[in-house]
Amino acid sequence: MPPGGGGPMKDCEYSQISTHSSSPMESPHKKKKIAARRKWEVFPGRNKFFCNGRIMMARQTGVFYLTLVLILVTSGLFFAFDCPYLAVKITPAIPVVGGILFFFVMGTLLRTSFSDPGVLPRATPDEAADLERQIDIANGTSSGGYRPPPRTKEVIINGQTVKLKYCFTCKIFRPPRASHCSLCDNCVERFDHHCPWVGNCVGKRNYRFFYMFILSLSFLTVFIFAFVTTHVILRSQQTGFLNALKDSPASVLEAVVCFFSVWSIVGLSGFHTYLISSNQTTNEDIKGSWSNKRGKENYNPYSYGNIFTNCCVALCGPISPSLIDRRGYIQPDTPQPAAPSNGMAAYGATQSQSDMCDQDQCIQSTKFVLQAAATPLLQSEPSLTSDELHLPGKPGLGTPCASLTLGQPTPPSSMPNLTAEAALTDILPLKDEHAGHQFLTPEEAPSPPRMLAGSPLAHSRTMHVLGLASQDSLHEDSVRGLVKLSSV
Repeated sequence: MPPGGGGPMKDCEYSQISTHSSSPMESPHKKKKIAARRKWEVFPGRNKFFCNGRIMMARQTGVFYLTLVLILVTSGLFFAFDCPYLAVKITPAIPVVGGILFFFVMGTLLRTSFSDPGVLPRATPDEAADLERQIDIANGTSSGGYRPPPRTKEVIINGQTVKLKYCFTCKIFRPPRASHCSLCDNCVERFDHHCPWVGNCVGKRNYRFFYMFILSLSFLTVFIFAFVTTHVILRSQQTGFLNALKDSPASVLEAVVCFFSVWSIVGLSGFHTYLISSNQTTNEDIKGSWSNKRGKENYNPYSYGNIFTNCCVALCGPISPSLIDRRGYIQPDTPQPAAPSNGMAAYGATQSQSDMCDQDQCIQSTKFVLQAAATPLLQSEPSLTSDELHLPGKPGLGTPCASLTLGQPTPPSSMPNLTAEAALTDILPLKDEHAGHQFLTPEEAPSPPRMLAGSPLAHSRTMHVLGLASQDSLHEDSVRGLVKLSSV
């Protein structure tokens, strides 16, 4: 660069300087690795989960195991002692049909017992507080003392007024047809009833499987009872009734179990067939929610008015997804970065590109003004490069920057140290000029040569390190001189 020239400076690259050993600044935060937990592990309801949350059941599962034992034992005895004789004497289709019914019964039973019946998620503390605040504002009690929210809200569904009850356990207004199960301690959507025989609640998501279970179980029970009786009759015709009972004692046990269970199972199937045809739930039918006794204008707003349509909606409609996402992961709180101990904001990657461009332009403009003002004050002398300014024991700069020509200054009294400021501006890397690098601290930066009259720097090449007080004085005098020069 020519002496005193104000042309554009060449791009300089600075090597990164590690400040971990020399700076007391705190290191950035380190994210703690926390083992991810699934939602079923902290589920608030009284349920049991198996297979990493894939299976969801009620805690009271003793009756469910009894159901499994009765079905497995009765069917096993039938296939082991009755089907071989019936397949030879009547037709081999009997064990085939019995096997199809058995597998269908077991499949629908397990699907009903192991699935989410439609549990509604509980409100978070923030949602519960916001809901109670809205209720208080609506009731005009926000300024007074605590008052529990009202028990019901009214909505209109197909012209019928439906009341929504507030659940103090889940902190929500239950949707229409939902109810809180006292055994599972959950609000279940389209709650039908809690069935201990399947070990789970029966609701919106598993009602169709429950209905198919009891319906297929009715056919299986009637099927086994009918052919067990046929087996005993055929044997009694050959060897007598008592001998027939002695020859196949398992058939007697099967007939007794099927006889006492077929009435309840068939009756339950018929009752739920009526509920499906009218699009009702067991809970609504027991309470008489849509009974004509409550009023002449009381009717079921959920019925489509057609038995076939009601059955198709209940048995063939889409299954809604689970709302509790029991196998999902709990999102941990995102740690916040710690503030630097020296109170200075960290520039670099967080600064936008536009801000860095504006700062670069501002810095270049300021340096150009300083150099233009110092041009008439400098004389042509040998130049001193950045390599000659390297101080022992201090980290050096990277690639060589543009050299700065220094000479014997002859400043006026109003601008004593302007050339020193220009040298300081050109040599030292500014903090905001390259936001992606780490920069020298004030203690590590090489001080500019002291510009003293009568001590020619070009002849002696002696380096003088300015103290902090001298640097402050130099900066103050340079700014004062620049202001006066601008006024001229």
